[in-house]
Amino acid sequence: MASTTSRSRQDVISALEHLDTQLLWLSSWMIHNANHIRPKRDGLKVGGHQASCASITAIMAALYFHALRPQDKVSVKPHAGPILHAIHYLLGNQSRDLMERFRGLGGVQSYPSRTKDRIPVDFSTGSVGLGVAVTAFTSLVQDYLISHGQVKVEDSGRMIALMGDAELDEGNIYECLIEGYKHDLRNCWWIVDYNRQSLDATTADRMFRRFDDIFETCGWRVVTLKYGKRQREAFKKPGGQALEGWIDSCPNADFAALTYQGGPAWRARLHADLGAKAQTRKLIDSYDDEGLARLMTNLGGHCVETLIDAFDAAQDEVPTLFIAYTVKGHGLPLAGHKDNHSGMMNPSQMEQFRAGLGIAEGQEWEKWAGLGDNVAADLQTFIEASPIACSRPEAQAPTVAVPPRLPVPDGTEQSTQAAFGRILLDLAKSGEEMADRIVTTAPDVTQTTNLGGFVNQRGLFRRQELADVFHNAKIPSAQRWSQHAAGQHIELGIAENNFFIALTSLGLAAPHFGTRLLPVGTVYDPFIARGLDALNYGCYSDARFLLVGTPSGISLAAEGGAHQSINTPLIGMGQPNLAYFEPAFADELAAMMRWAFEHMQKPDGSSVYLRLTTRAISQVVRDDGAWEADALKGGYWLRKPSQGAEAAIVFTGVVAPEALAAWEQLAEDMPGLGLLNVTSPDLLHRDWSAQRAARWNGVASKPSHAETLLSDLAPGAGLVTVLDGSPGALSWLGGVMGMRVSPLGTDRFGQTGDLPDLYRTYRLDSEAIVDAAAELYLGN
Repeated sequence: MASTTSRSRQDVISALEHLDTQLLWLSSWMIHNANHIRPKRDGLKVGGHQASCASITAIMAALYFHALRPQDKVSVKPHAGPILHAIHYLLGNQSRDLMERFRGLGGVQSYPSRTKDRIPVDFSTGSVGLGVAVTAFTSLVQDYLISHGQVKVEDSGRMIALMGDAELDEGNIYECLIEGYKHDLRNCWWIVDYNRQSLDATTADRMFRRFDDIFETCGWRVVTLKYGKRQREAFKKPGGQALEGWIDSCPNADFAALTYQGGPAWRARLHADLGAKAQTRKLIDSYDDEGLARLMTNLGGHCVETLIDAFDAAQDEVPTLFIAYTVKGHGLPLAGHKDNHSGMMNPSQMEQFRAGLGIAEGQEWEKWAGLGDNVAADLQTFIEASPIACSRPEAQAPTVAVPPRLPVPDGTEQSTQAAFGRILLDLAKSGEEMADRIVTTAPDVTQTTNLGGFVNQRGLFRRQELADVFHNAKIPSAQRWSQHAAGQHIELGIAENNFFIALTSLGLAAPHFGTRLLPVGTVYDPFIARGLDALNYGCYSDARFLLVGTPSGISLAAEGGAHQSINTPLIGMGQPNLAYFEPAFADELAAMMRWAFEHMQKPDGSSVYLRLTTRAISQVVRDDGAWEADALKGGYWLRKPSQGAEAAIVFTGVVAPEALAAWEQLAEDMPGLGLLNVTSPDLLHRDWSAQRAARWNGVASKPSHAETLLSDLAPGAGLVTVLDGSPGALSWLGGVMGMRVSPLGTDRFGQTGDLPDLYRTYRLDSEAIVDAAAELYLGN
């Protein structure tokens, strides 16, 4: 590696050992300062994870300052965030001011964040397990970009995840393993900080050899780093084999307790278990108490020599799991204690720790505190020569041109899901640059969400070409799924977590690789909830993608309650960094998709979610395009009310025919009745909230779009709101201008049945809308 070419191996090891100590100190001090020194105005514990940091400092020192190349990307385990900031502090990328504000407003975040932290963060972490799986899918995205000529082979990097062993309990990791095997995953390292302690307790002993079996079955190389150099040397001495066997069979809980108790406890236990073996007893007694404790805790994950040898031996593209045995809290007085996850050193313990490192009072924040000038200068030179110091800032990817308009499919009756498929197919056949940047994916629902036409035209992505056996055998099929390196669809298994993490990785192609993709992912709308944590993770990371949830609502009819979404409109409204639309008509959908492809690329843009349906409805005839601008703001009058009208029907999406039928039935008795099509409850509500916030902050602002729309009605007018989803998505509109509301929607699990029966049962039909209007005005 670059850091070893100009130095002797021993010099490198010595430098990394010093860096291990500095990272341990800086991370511990950062947490201590936030909890014990910085004033607390609310009296609450700030938190931090000194023990979780301590177990991984050597691993991160060896990785960042020896093994890591500029093109590699790392996902850091959430609780090791302070070490990442300490690393960038040594590199000159992080400031003391932000570290002093650890977990404070504007300071270092609790867990690494792409969007909130100011240092380079490749992957946000926080919800455990997701930051691990994202590295595998990012490796797949890199393969996709290489195959499509957007990344050079020589610029390819390795995607690395640092994880705690408790993260191996997360199911999404194993879902990811299976998907990675299907797609021939490569250039991926997962490094396990195997300290055998979780938040509540020590981890199960019987899992020791199972991880090897699981990962090797999925095509991974497993490298176990159990012993450090000091232990391996001891095992070679007379009596050493018995000591090695004892360590191998020692239960995790016993090892942790002995570590916390220290040298005398180790001696007493080893004498009791091994004292009858004369050579082993002699070996044990050749160490004083402090030396014996150091020997017994000299595990592979704390030995930089062991670590760099393992990293140097894995310089190929084989996915590799490193299981690095460690002690939670290593080097701290709380090492090994089962309650140390959220524990931290008290002031007297920190004072002893500081004094033991030779750090003078007032020098705690100095980069090289406790070291002499010569050592400090040597370390500064060492890190400046490390490959990570040569890393470039994330690239600004050029914008992909979006056509002025997308084609609106023909047809007097259409479903939004079918229209979506036809719009994508027309794009696939076009010569537009944008079409070449679209990459589609779905969790085993490609055909049933109408992506099939696009895939037939553009093919499935696979690094090694695979023929369509059915097509070659001339067996009739609507799908012609050739698989090749130029394909633009990534087919996934049915796991929705994988789907959303894949969308996250695709949606971060621009900052990660300097080239832009326009990811489009389809999933059954009710099953968005199955991957909600991963969807939130992608939005928090500011990944950019177009999510299409379809079919949706009880309009799915015969599929029954388990397939009928209820609360997804509220998810769309409540999820930050996700703009939600629900079109009723095909021309609305075309306008929204065009808007989405532009919005996904804007610096202040976001991902976009379209909630679509399989129900075909009659399309409206437009006199002009005046509706479109308002539709893209969140709503427009399909039937404009007379000025000062006393009522309006407000609808979203697929219930347009019922809303129109009710409007026609009521219009004669309620002159001036309006019919408002809310195309995005999300944008409408967000705009209203922003306008209110501006007023509270004393900032001049114009009326929100919701206020502008509703200002046509009389003060105190009544609104009947209806959508195939939670009524709460629209009922808030009454609060905009102080109007009465009668909300209709679905707020309970559906059942099987045909659409007329279900709409009648769940009060979504035109009769229910008319009844709601009567109840609103007549009270009967």
